[in-house]
Amino acid sequence: MPVPDLFREGLARGWKTHNGSTLDNDLTLEADIAIIGSGAGGGTTAEILSNAGFKVLLIEEGPLKTSSDFKLLEGEAYTNLYQEGVGRMSKDGAISILQGRAVGGTTLVNWTSSFRTPAPTLEYWAREHAVSGHSEEAMAPWFAQMEQRLGVAPWLVPPNANNEVIRTGCEKLGYRWQVIPRNVRGCWNLGYCGMGCPTNAKQSMLVTTIPATLENGGELLYLARAQRLLIAGDQVTGLECQAMDRRSVTPTGCTITVKARHYVLAGGGINSPGLLLRSEAPDPYRRVGKRTFLHLVNFSAAQFATAINPFYGAPQSIYTDHFQWQDGATGPMGYKLEVPPLHPALAATLFGGYGETNAEHMAQLPNTHMMLALMRDGFHPDSPGGNVELRADGSPVLDYSVTPYSWDGLRRAFHSMAEIQFAAGASAVMPLHSDAHYLKTLGETREHINNLSLERYRTRLASAHVMGGCAMGENPHLAVTDSLGRHHQLRNLSIHDGSLFPTSIGANPQLSVYALTAKLATELAQRLKNP
Repeated sequence: MPVPDLFREGLARGWKTHNGSTLDNDLTLEADIAIIGSGAGGGTTAEILSNAGFKVLLIEEGPLKTSSDFKLLEGEAYTNLYQEGVGRMSKDGAISILQGRAVGGTTLVNWTSSFRTPAPTLEYWAREHAVSGHSEEAMAPWFAQMEQRLGVAPWLVPPNANNEVIRTGCEKLGYRWQVIPRNVRGCWNLGYCGMGCPTNAKQSMLVTTIPATLENGGELLYLARAQRLLIAGDQVTGLECQAMDRRSVTPTGCTITVKARHYVLAGGGINSPGLLLRSEAPDPYRRVGKRTFLHLVNFSAAQFATAINPFYGAPQSIYTDHFQWQDGATGPMGYKLEVPPLHPALAATLFGGYGETNAEHMAQLPNTHMMLALMRDGFHPDSPGGNVELRADGSPVLDYSVTPYSWDGLRRAFHSMAEIQFAAGASAVMPLHSDAHYLKTLGETREHINNLSLERYRTRLASAHVMGGCAMGENPHLAVTDSLGRHHQLRNLSIHDGSLFPTSIGANPQLSVYALTAKLATELAQRLKNP
């Protein structure tokens, strides 16, 4: 029996949407609040403000795709649902950056892992970055609220074999491991979360907050690129958007002008700074786009005698933070260990290579395990992160620094991953590096890792978590907004997304964005009602 497409049912009932690709003429739209970006920050903000009685316009650069469009096909999903057609990279091309670009943003395509912001991170922000009001105690009710709203709970189904490797290896080595909370209701355990959920089980913004906003009389504008904020003095007076073609690649030539009382920027850690830079927004201390952080990710592959089938089942359900805070927040770089799902196109990209070598890796895919390390960047003077810049065409790009401090963390992560994989019964392990190959003992692998020249391009590096670039904090010399997301120089502009984070957080960030923006949006609604 087919799964109902709840979003299309809402459209049939009269939800008000605007498709930029179908416009024949310029368009002007008005709202109380214009929200730029429809992911975790924008979607959460839209629901809260529309519930408070405000007319909300939600603006998304990407297309509107619903459960009926999700066919579990990598070729379609990556080109339609990801930034730059899954081609987004760091400025030098050494780091692949996976971010969503469709109605629902990255919440549409992430792997559902949902963690509260670690207490050491919140403490560090308060101590080092003048962030106030976001202690573990202060944030607890907001986390609880969004966990309830989005069905976040530890995954009760036994882990697939890919995740079982972490649990088995950690238990044999005496390392801590835990079950990952996931934002799902009625999950079918298919394993294709990164391609859009065809059963509407993933509680993304597409099936939760955006429908609620539209039911409240809000409007959705999609296939519209926010080009620049119009600014006069300390006020945003309008927003100019470019209508995009149906692939969200080329502007059609039509302009959408948005007029609102208040503007909320929620485009994420690359697009939000990019819009401020294009708009030449006030930035007296040159903080926009600075200290933009990734959780740099490296990978370790392993072969097992029994089938792993890493493409089936909940993508991430077991993790270990054993290596995350061993030396405190400011010691050697810590890291969180998880697994990625391995569907064929993603696997071929990670392994790289060509010819017989590539064919052999793909033939072994059913028996292949992969582990990844999320590197916790931004807590040490030698991990400054990167800077968002504008290309000649005005599009944003992240110039990211991988320092010796970072490479040390990446090398230690290679060792930890190999140790766990062998402890779990792997017959061979290979760090993903151009000069690496499978080795059959931990001793050989350790020596191999120690001898690898860790450098850009030779080491496979990626990230799905972009944070910072519009840091919050009470000191305007160091931050773009205050701790409530209010722009320090523009009175009617707020920022509600992961770009507010002063560092990376050391955990998959979606729940942190949900909780933080729920708090900020609730307080914004109160301010707008009582100016």
